[in-house]
Amino acid sequence: MYPATARFLSTLAESHRVISEVELHRTDGVVELLEHTSGSVTADRGSACRRTCTVTVPDVSVIPRSARDRVNVYGAYLVIRRGIDYGGGKRELVPLGVFRLDQVTGDRAQGPVTLEGKSFEVYLSDDKFTAATSTRGFGTVATAVNYLVSSSMPSLSVDTSRLIDTAIGTTTWDVQGDRMEAIREVAQAAGCEVYCDAAGTLVVAPLPNPLTTPPVWDVAAGERGTLIKASGGMSAAGVYNGILATGENTEDNTVRVSALVVDNDPTSPTYWSGPFGHRPGFISSSTLTTTAACTAAATAELNSRRLPNAVADLSSLPNPALEPGDVIRAIYLDGSRELHQVQSLTIGLEPSSEFTLSLIGSKEDS
Repeated sequence: MYPATARFLSTLAESHRVISEVELHRTDGVVELLEHTSGSVTADRGSACRRTCTVTVPDVSVIPRSARDRVNVYGAYLVIRRGIDYGGGKRELVPLGVFRLDQVTGDRAQGPVTLEGKSFEVYLSDDKFTAATSTRGFGTVATAVNYLVSSSMPSLSVDTSRLIDTAIGTTTWDVQGDRMEAIREVAQAAGCEVYCDAAGTLVVAPLPNPLTTPPVWDVAAGERGTLIKASGGMSAAGVYNGILATGENTEDNTVRVSALVVDNDPTSPTYWSGPFGHRPGFISSSTLTTTAACTAAATAELNSRRLPNAVADLSSLPNPALEPGDVIRAIYLDGSRELHQVQSLTIGLEPSSEFTLSLIGSKEDS
């Protein structure tokens, strides 16, 4: 979760004045605030670009007629924030994302105008390899990721502070290969996922384990709570209780290595030797050259894929500081409590908008 203040989080459950900003960064270096009437930001762990935005503005002059206009799709980007006006000149805004402006459409005479954008993973994905590209000389996850990013977007900030750096094998991607997918493959060797966060930084970090990570926010029903409605159920789709990771690298002439990591907790509903049965998943990469690396990659994947097969969707008062991957606590009217992990969320820019959370995993909380 973005580090909002305690006052910010407590005020979310009270009557407060919502504010939002849409900042346009033009290709000529000018920065301006756009008046907007509505909009939304969606952040989804399952998307190639974690964040997408749609913004509606009334000013028809933003519709570009040429590449030289102040708003264009040739490098302009949006910075979006939402927060609280406390009054007396005090306010607090948290970022919702930094978005490459990809589309501007609208009625030229009457408007409104719709702006659409994607977070900066899209730059890396679009920059396909124009020559065979190798990690040779960049023998760890951190150095390889930084090389793959800096050779495309040297200005993009990369945060590797949460990864345990790991040695990788030499891997080569062919012409037309997807640079962003190559970065994800490298990060997988350290058990990490890669995404642009709300501040626009490319983060390389492990997914928090929902079974051991403390919740960052309570979504409670009742007076002074933030829960509006909840739905739930169970599905075994996509749930694995074992991951076999394998690696073989002909470029480095290393032998084939592998590691099978299973859910060995007898109290877990997906226990490998329990009634759930054996449901293994598989990952393979030439970056994995040791059994330890295979074990780390398999463990990280298992933490993501063995989640207890409860699913839920919550609508609550908006919390713009939440991120996909955050663990939250849901507290229901009957007093029951569950821990969930956020898979995706959508937050509107309008004050009255509901906050939709899609959740994965469930753990009863005492």
